[in-house]
Amino acid sequence: MDPQGPVTLRTSKFITNRLLNRKQFVLTVLHPTRANLSRNELSEKLAALYKTDKERVVVFGLKTKFGGGSSQGFGMVYDDEESQKKFEPKHRLVRNGLAEKVVKPSRKLRKERKNRSKKVRGTAKSKAADPAKKK
Repeated sequence: MDPQGPVTLRTSKFITNRLLNRKQFVLTVLHPTRANLSRNELSEKLAALYKTDKERVVVFGLKTKFGGGSSQGFGMVYDDEESQKKFEPKHRLVRNGLAEKVVKPSRKLRKERKNRSKKVRGTAKSKAADPAKKK
C-alpha cells in the first residue's frame, strides 16, 4: 500500500442549498493504492477544489467499499462560519474544532445522584445529590 498514491475525488448529486448557505454533495473517493484517506486530508482537497478554506468544508459518513480502493460519503461546503455554526449539529462542530465538548458526569453517576435525591424532600435534596462521604 502506497501512503501517497493517486487519489480521485468525484462529487455527485451536487446541490447549492441557498436556505442553509452551503453546497452539498455525495463524495466518491477513489484510492486504489491506499488503505483510506483522513477526513482532514479530504477537506483540504475539497477546499482547493471549491476555492474556500478547509474549515468551511465538512465531510462525514465515509464508508469504504468492500475490497477497498473506493469510499463514499457526504460532503458540504459552507459559505461562512456563522451559517456553519447555526446549521451544523453540535457533534460535528466539536469534531471540526468550532465548539467545545460538553463534559458531563458518567451516566451511572447521574442515575445514582437522581435516585439519592428521590429519597429526601425539600432543601436536603441538593445535599443528597452529592456523593456519600467515605469514612
